[in-house]
Amino acid sequence: MKRIDNVLPATGKMLIGGELRESLSGNWIECMNPATEDYIGKVPSGTEADVASAVKAAEAAQPAWAELSVAQRADHLRRLADALEMRADELLTLEVADTGNSITGMRGDISACIDRLRYFAGLGYELQGHTIPGSADKLSLTLREPYGVVGRIVAFNHPIAMATHGIASPLVAGNSVVLKPSEQCPLSATLLGEIAAQVLPPGVLNIVTGGVEVGSSLVRHPRVKRLSFVGSVRTGMAIQRSAAEVAVKSISLELGGKNPFIAFPDASPDAVAEAAVAGMNFIWQGQSCSSTSRLFVHDAIHDEVVSLIARKVQAIRIGDPFASDTQMGAINSRAHLEKIEQYVKIGKAEGARLVAGGSRPAGQGFERGFWFEPTVFADVRQDMRIAQEEIFGPILSILRWSDIDEVIELANSVEYGLTAAVWTSDIKNALRTAKRLQCGYIWVNGVNTQTRGVPFGGFKNSGTGRERGIEELYSYTEEKSLQIFL
Repeated sequence: MKRIDNVLPATGKMLIGGELRESLSGNWIECMNPATEDYIGKVPSGTEADVASAVKAAEAAQPAWAELSVAQRADHLRRLADALEMRADELLTLEVADTGNSITGMRGDISACIDRLRYFAGLGYELQGHTIPGSADKLSLTLREPYGVVGRIVAFNHPIAMATHGIASPLVAGNSVVLKPSEQCPLSATLLGEIAAQVLPPGVLNIVTGGVEVGSSLVRHPRVKRLSFVGSVRTGMAIQRSAAEVAVKSISLELGGKNPFIAFPDASPDAVAEAAVAGMNFIWQGQSCSSTSRLFVHDAIHDEVVSLIARKVQAIRIGDPFASDTQMGAINSRAHLEKIEQYVKIGKAEGARLVAGGSRPAGQGFERGFWFEPTVFADVRQDMRIAQEEIFGPILSILRWSDIDEVIELANSVEYGLTAAVWTSDIKNALRTAKRLQCGYIWVNGVNTQTRGVPFGGFKNSGTGRERGIEELYSYTEEKSLQIFL
């Protein structure tokens, strides 16, 4: 895949009822390249009326979509995957320009989301009911039926991947979808809408761009009983409250993380350092909810690991997101950059020791745009804010430990429980630690890999529900019990 220059600037439109539309408000959201601050396009600024129109179209289209056979719905998803693949270069250009993420990382996102469509297309036949043994004069069985209209609200860090992942399972289950992309990076979603308009039946997928008004209207619409949201804990809680005021809804939430990485004394210092850098997702500027941003290193290897990490982080190549050798791009927005800068000040004030990064990169090419160095703090304590709060940026905190019970208590002491990593050559230590960690997804001697079909989701305030496997597909259906008297 390569950059296509004639894609930009882009004028995106919403997809409602199979038609590409502007907003009823006539207003637009302008999009800016985080690496250059240049104008790269615009999308409609949707309203409550646009959401109502999208839900109405989705509701009208859903019964016929649900009446299709599994094979027919799966065929539509495969055709959508093929169409996305044909325009992957355009999607790649929009994603890199709109997010500031490196082209290397975004290539993986695009191929993964296309694969996800095909995966769920093939999973449709697994959506099965059950027969329940009973008396000889009764037959009891269950059916799985779609909710109807599903609302999905996705985050800014992986726009096309989350949008495409987000529609695959509800569609194959027989639902219609109203999708709201992040207003910070909406361009690729409008291209998804353009492609879907040529492949899917009208109204089956609807995409409404906009800000808080669009999200709130979708959450509160009484005909949208099933919702999914990816984003911050604060917004997830607000969605739960707001939705409960108008109807009883099924809501799944993939929220934040302050994820622990526990390195035992028998782990290789070099391997731990390599994994810790990879686990921080510097390729996404640390803007990933699964980043292992709290590294707990045993006393026996602590100093060596800190030294190795500092050298590795200082060698990360920051630069043009479109360059194939770039290892870290730009922060997504000015507001987010300012938040990250503030956390560096907080870390210093609390007594943490800055061992790498901590400022805007020096040199030509970084005068404009939202740039920040990959940053590492050592001598961090768990009571510091940089160890308690999700920064969602390129800041790794390193903590020292010597007692296993204490480190597990510290690892579990935050409100989050999304991912974790455990590094040791002792399988008993690994399994005992993993069982005690209050997290939904744990790697042993690894980081960041997410195998197809393995459920992903968090404990505590990191969310509810599981996605990316058969559990996700079932979550977009309701179970109906049927008893037949013989």
